[in-house]
Amino acid sequence: MNKTNAMRMLDKAKIQYEPKEYIPDEKDLSGVHIAEQIGLPAGQCFKTIVTRGDKTGPVVFCIPADREIDLKKAAKITGNKKVEPLAVKDLPGLTGYVRGACSPLGMKKKFPTYIDEACRDYEKITVSAGVKGCQLLVNVDEIVDCVGATVCALTTTE
Repeated sequence: MNKTNAMRMLDKAKIQYEPKEYIPDEKDLSGVHIAEQIGLPAGQCFKTIVTRGDKTGPVVFCIPADREIDLKKAAKITGNKKVEPLAVKDLPGLTGYVRGACSPLGMKKKFPTYIDEACRDYEKITVSAGVKGCQLLVNVDEIVDCVGATVCALTTTE
């Protein structure tokens, strides 16, 4: 597999990672499906959601694949009145990534990034490598430091 921007960013920071390859399914881009393919719990596989805040502009969130983001919580945490998911067509231009392969690592610009506190349930989590077909297993503290993320409660409670 060729190096992705996400991998290059981790290499530059001297952060170890383990690529977890899977066969992408265009009919099911869900993180839960990906987690099944790479043999990890869905709660350990994090999906990246790019939003636009009404006051801050783009904001990046990473949450467990088996959970949904609470947009009201997300807005409050980021100092916005509201945040809305970015339109799929706007994703490549802003981040350099496409739907189903968006990584919090190696975006075109550095955006405020928030990772759900559920990441603390694991020593390592996966995030997209920036291409469909590969996740990166990386130490939680190291990825938080690498992207300058804030760890907080972002998901709806059952």
